[in-house]
Amino acid sequence: MADKMIFKRFEIKYMIDEAVFEELMEVMDGYMIADEHGRSTVCSLYYDTPKHLLIRRSLEHPVYKEKLRLRSYGLAKPSDTVFVELKKKFCSVVYKRRIAMTHDKAISYLAGKEQIADSQIANEINYALKIYENLAPAVLLSYEREAFYARNNHEFRVTFDRNILWRDYDLSLDKGIFGTPILEDQKVLMEVKTDGAIPGWLVDFLTANKLYKTSFSKYGTAYRAICDRVNNRSAKPAYGCDELYGDESAAVSGSDVYGDEPIAVAGN
Repeated sequence: MADKMIFKRFEIKYMIDEAVFEELMEVMDGYMIADEHGRSTVCSLYYDTPKHLLIRRSLEHPVYKEKLRLRSYGLAKPSDTVFVELKKKFCSVVYKRRIAMTHDKAISYLAGKEQIADSQIANEINYALKIYENLAPAVLLSYEREAFYARNNHEFRVTFDRNILWRDYDLSLDKGIFGTPILEDQKVLMEVKTDGAIPGWLVDFLTANKLYKTSFSKYGTAYRAICDRVNNRSAKPAYGCDELYGDESAAVSGSDVYGDEPIAVAGN
């Protein structure tokens, strides 16, 4: 299955442990197939303004938010293919646009030193580069991912992320896999990605295991850690960090599988 460049879907996250993961793998066997990337190391280099405007806005839970990142599968050499991605979220729906290019060209493009072929996706990314001043690499995240899609619907996907690491130094996709862990030991971040309904077999599993959606941002968690680190060294809060924890919602929200997400449930 070829890499998609445009996505429109709901993304629902669950924090599970390894025992639940193993049980779910047995259930999924009859319904899901490993995608072409299968087990892979995902590296995402997030771009932001000097005052971290993009992630600060995201953590305020606005109706609309967006992030710009450079993604590779594994470490990227200059000639390797990477993806420049603009990820938007509006009214709980995720829209992702991305363009494939070589690593060296992507770095040059995001630095404003090179242009790319005109397209709707390029125009959207160019607009983001224009309105957010002085965008530059801010945080690099890496993690081990297992990805699956439904046998009867390639638009329904489930991913599992482990060993999520972040760093705000050595900000390059070719420097290596290292950093500070985000997840607790034996924890796995599961993401359900769908353009509409969640199949009944998965709803039954989530209900039986009392698994509820969680609000979790990899970049947001890294930014909070940066704020904590800076504030522990200074009596003055880092820019934007003094309001981070005010009215943040609890990690687990809602009394059912979906909380308030407008997701339909498909039949078995």
